Amino acid sequence: MRIGELARRTGVSERSLRYYEAQGLLVSERTAGGQREYAERAVDRVILIQELFAAGLHSKKIAQLLPCMRDPDGGPNERATPELVVELTAERDRIDQMIADLATSRAVLDEVIATAAREL
Repeated sequence: MRIGELARRTGVSERSLRYYEAQGLLVSERTAGGQREYAERAVDRVILIQELFAAGLHSKKIAQLLPCMRDPDGGPNERATPELVVELTAERDRIDQMIADLATSRAVLDEVIATAAREL
């Protein structure tokens, strides 16, 4: 499928798809005319990339993790290692800390709002 169709089917911009490719997250073949063509499995790959970005991972980390997550047939990958589990756990811990920090910031803001409301 062409880049426009992949963008439409995944809800991701063509620009983002080109970025994913430049970062080694996504692979395409080229037609004789130089246009990108993606395999059907690229849809699932883009959705997975989006989920990993939404989880707070950056593209370099995603590039390290993708080969370890699933074989092309969707089964567990032999490259998944104990180190991968350690890295993913560290990422989750980082996200947990960010959540805790945001909750603290929100509590402080709530206090400021309450104080300001009382003074009105």
